[in-house]
Amino acid sequence: MSEEPPVIVGERFVDAVAMATRLHARQARKGSAIPYVSHLLAVAGLVLEHGGDEDQAIAALLHDGPEDQGGEATLAEIGERFGPRVEAIVSACSDTFTTPKPPWQARKDAYIAHLIALTPAEGADIWPVSLADKVHNARTIVSDLRERGPLTLDRFTGGRAGTVWYYRTLAGHLSELLPGPLSDELTRLVAEMGTLSAQ
Repeated sequence: MSEEPPVIVGERFVDAVAMATRLHARQARKGSAIPYVSHLLAVAGLVLEHGGDEDQAIAALLHDGPEDQGGEATLAEIGERFGPRVEAIVSACSDTFTTPKPPWQARKDAYIAHLIALTPAEGADIWPVSLADKVHNARTIVSDLRERGPLTLDRFTGGRAGTVWYYRTLAGHLSELLPGPLSDELTRLVAEMGTLSAQ
């Protein structure tokens, strides 16, 4: 009689899927009718595919919750339900909790500065979630650029130049902080993003 396989994700992960779905139920991906939760599920999948654990996958599901839906109150709820490690990862993957949001460039500069200032121990928790998030976003942007051309970047607050700058800067840092197949993919996607945005 064979043994049961070990539980890799359990009821906490199921609870996080439910919470992410509830938080983002009325939200679509920017410039589309695609449910926003599709992005969160994809990011969690990338985290798990590249060696992340349940806490990191849960944080991936919830990483946009506080920023988009409720600020620090939502972050506190995440901490209460899933623990301080998940809360810390989600906090580090957010660039603001205030509404209205501060100016775009200042937010992105601060996010990048925070990401590269993490200690290796902190980064081991946070960098994989941030990288998976950026890879899935970059995949979507490049796919839209192939289909619709550079006008697709005009829907982003940073515009064409700002969006390419942001992803190129992140790819450079994350390739050094967390080298591997996923950061290599981000580098390739950003190169194509730059080429397609200039056409």
